[in-house]
Order: sequence, then structure tokens, then C-alpha cells
Amino acid sequence: MSKKETFIRGTIILAAAALVARVLGLAQRIPLEHLLNNVGDASFTIANNVYLMLLALATAGIPSTLSKMVSERYALNKPSEAKRIYQAALFFSAGAGVVMTLLLYFVAPYYATYVAEVPESAAAIQALAPALLLFPTIAMMRGYFQGRNFMTAGGVSQIVEQIARVLTGIGLAYILVRMGYDDTWVAAGASFGGVLGSVAAFGVMIFFAMKLRRQDRELKLPGPDKSIPLGGIYKAIFTLSIPIVLSSLAVPAINFIDGSIVKPLLTGEIGAEEATAALAVLGTRAQSIAGIPPILAIALSQSLIPIISAAFARKDQDHLQRQVTLALKISILTGMPIVLALVSASYSVNGLLFSSLNGSGIIAMLTFGTIFQITMMTSGSILLGIGKAKISMVHVMIGIIIKLVASVLLAPLFGIYGIIGATSLCFLVITALNLRAIKAIVPFSILGSRWTGFIITVLVSVGTGYVVNQLGNQLVDYIPARIAFFITCLLVGAVVVVIYLVLLIMLGVLRQSELSSYPRLLQKLFRPLMRLQPSRLRERG
Repeated sequence: MSKKETFIRGTIILAAAALVARVLGLAQRIPLEHLLNNVGDASFTIANNVYLMLLALATAGIPSTLSKMVSERYALNKPSEAKRIYQAALFFSAGAGVVMTLLLYFVAPYYATYVAEVPESAAAIQALAPALLLFPTIAMMRGYFQGRNFMTAGGVSQIVEQIARVLTGIGLAYILVRMGYDDTWVAAGASFGGVLGSVAAFGVMIFFAMKLRRQDRELKLPGPDKSIPLGGIYKAIFTLSIPIVLSSLAVPAINFIDGSIVKPLLTGEIGAEEATAALAVLGTRAQSIAGIPPILAIALSQSLIPIISAAFARKDQDHLQRQVTLALKISILTGMPIVLALVSASYSVNGLLFSSLNGSGIIAMLTFGTIFQITMMTSGSILLGIGKAKISMVHVMIGIIIKLVASVLLAPLFGIYGIIGATSLCFLVITALNLRAIKAIVPFSILGSRWTGFIITVLVSVGTGYVVNQLGNQLVDYIPARIAFFITCLLVGAVVVVIYLVLLIMLGVLRQSELSSYPRLLQKLFRPLMRLQPSRLRERG
């Protein structure tokens, strides 16, 4: 197998693993919402958001940096240096795991009671804390294996981790409910699934590590070069990884902020019970639904990032411009129909998946804002691809400050919707700053004069979807509610996607001449529809 084939195969494995992990992670929230009440949902949400924030701080950026350093050493035929770097990373991960576990465990009661103002969440946070013992080490092992071009280990461990986490979390929650425990302990049981998931993932990584070690012994590769000082290695790792770590914090930080401020900001306006209910809907329902649109759009746009990096390194300005434009265009065009379908059908989606119809407006508003999350993540990836991680980091920090300030200002006026609006504003500001920075390096235009056609497409699609949703909901009077909601969701999804694609082509937002530059999946989708395009637009190109 050639290096190119190995790279493509590895990329597919990691992308598939990430997709499966994301879907399983979202799927966990649905049964838990049925098992828990508002206090339990809020507790699980807070624990999960605190954990993901600390996990990002402990691991994000360092594995990719480690992968880069290891692959470079093996390319230079210096395996002993690569193994010393790996050894140093494992020392760091062990220390970081202990520190963060103890920190999370002992600070949990104070944070839950005095910051988030949901004291019941302390047990759920503490139950999840031991997962941080292993996850930094798992992340380092994944980075090392990627550097050795051994992608299967990371992909398999991600899938096994999510399966174990979801099954054990839901299983423990169900057992505790049946045994009569209150929601404080049921949420803690659900959180503890994350610990068991980390144990399963670690077991997989140990298996592959032993396999790789046997392979190295057969090839008689040397062990780590212990003469290389650890200080220099850590300096190199952190110099490269800290901007990436901070750049990747946008979404975990915003979810953490929401878990921390919803109850304090809303209690005085709507009362403690209603504030807890709003947090429960935001965390368990809205965040899980809003996690769907970015999956495909980000995967498609990020597949172009290595090409962007290569074009930037070659100083090929024309190719760079085309690929930057394409990445942004694909992320918007592929993300938007999923956003519009979910927004239009938010009432039906809520009724289909969850235990009540409360909070459909919260789901719709948070989901609509994910289009700005998609553009933020895509533009941020482009900045990383062209070596501007520090600029991306600064923009994320500015966005998070705006999120905090806007939440405090808007919550008294609009309640939970003000806090959600602050999230969309944060994503929008980061996107605008990222695009300005990219334009300073390479001029580009995403849709140019076609924005009018795109906006008409969006408005007609979401309006039609809403009408279909309202009509579909009349079925509740004739058939069981969940069946009615299921049929309505299918109808809304089909109508929105069809109208969206047809209008994109008829209004010339997408054109025949551009298809060859798109990924094959999109070419296959759009090519048969191009016959709908007026000939004057087809000829204009």
C-alpha cells in the first residue's frame, strides 16, 4: 500500500470514528432525558460541560503536535528521539491526569453550589472526575500512533469508548432509578459511564501499544534516547500546542459558561425551578440536537484543510484562494439545509425524541445559531492550516468575552433566549474576525453576488418547512403522537432539502462550471439536478 493510500485510509478511519463517536454521544442524551427530571438533566449537563472543558484543556492540541513531531523524527530515521518525545508526553499526561482529577473532585461541591447554583450536580461532577486520570494518556497514545501512521488504534478506541460510555451510563442510570435513588445519584450514575468508557478506551490502546512494541522489537528499533532533556521537549510541545488548545476551546467553553450562568442569571427573573428547567432543556435537548448540523459540514470542509496547508506552503496563491473559497462555501451550503430542517421541525423533533414538548423554541434558536458555529470552526481550521493558530486563539478569546458580557446584558431582557443569542453572537464575531484575518492573506469571496439568491433559498425553505410541520402536527389527532411526529419530521426534512437544492440551482447559487471542484459526494448529488438551471446561468458559469 502506498503512502498516499495509507494516508487516505487513515483519514477515513478517523473521520468514521469521529462520526460514530459523535452520533453515540448525542444518542445518550435521549434515554437519559426520559430517565431524569429537570434537576437530574441539569446535573448531568453541568458535569458533562465541566468535564469536556477540562478535557479540552488537558489534551486538545497536544496529540496533534505530538503526531507532527513523531512523524518528523521517523521521516529523519530518528526513532529513538521520537520515542523520547512520546515518553515525555506520557510523563506529562500522567501528572496532568492526577492533578485535574483531584482538582475536579475537590472543587466540585463549591462550583456546583456557589457558581452553577445546582448543588445536586456535585455528585455527578465527582463521579466523572476519575475519567481524567486516563484520558490525557489515551490522547497522547493516539497522537503517537497517528505520528507512526497507525490510525486504526485511535479510531477503534474512540468507538469502543463511546459504546462503553453510552451503554454503561444509561444502564447505571436505569438500575439506580429502579432501585429508588433520587436524581442526584441517577445523574451521578450516568456520569460514571464516562469513567468506564475511559477504561475501555485505555484497554484498547494498551492492546495496540503492545502490538506496536512487538513490531518494533522484530525490526530491532532502538528505545527512547534518555540523553535528550525533557525540558526542551516540553518547551517545543507547548509552544506549538497552546494556541491550538485555546483555539479549540470555543464550543466547550461556551457550554461550560452556559452551565455556570443559566441558573444564577435566570433565578431572579423566573425563579429557581424554572431556571433549572431551562438549563435542563438547553443542556439535554437543545445542545444534543444542535450538535447534528456541524458533523457533515465540518467533515467535508476539513477534508480540504491539508490541501490548503500544502498550497500555502508552496505559495500557490491561486490554488489557495480556490480552496479557501471552496471550504467555506461547502461548509455553509451543506450545513444550512440540516439547520433549516431541524429548526422548521423543532416542535416535532422535540415531541419525537423527548418526554415532553417543553423547550421547542430553545431547540430551534440554538440549532439555528449552529450555522455560525460551522463557519467559525471552518474558518478557524483554515487559519490553523495556514499556520495562524495564534490569531485564531486571540479571536476565540475575544468571542468568549463577548459571550459572557452579552449573556449578562441580554438575560434580564430575554431570559434563556438572551443567553442563546449571546452564543450565536459569539460564533458570528469569531467568524467575522477569522474571515478578516484570512482575507488579509488571501483575497476570496464566498458567494459574491449570489448572496441574494442564497437568502431567498433559505427563507423559502424554512418557511415551507414550518408550514409542513404545522400541517403534519394535525396528525396527532388521528394517530399516536410519536408516530405523527416521526412522519412529520420525515416530511419536513424531505421538503426542506428538496426545495433548498432546487432553489440553489434555479437561482444560480450553484453552477455547472463549479461542480468539478467539489468533493465527489456533492458532485453526485448536484449533477442530475443541474438540468433545472436556466441556460443563461449555465452559460455564464
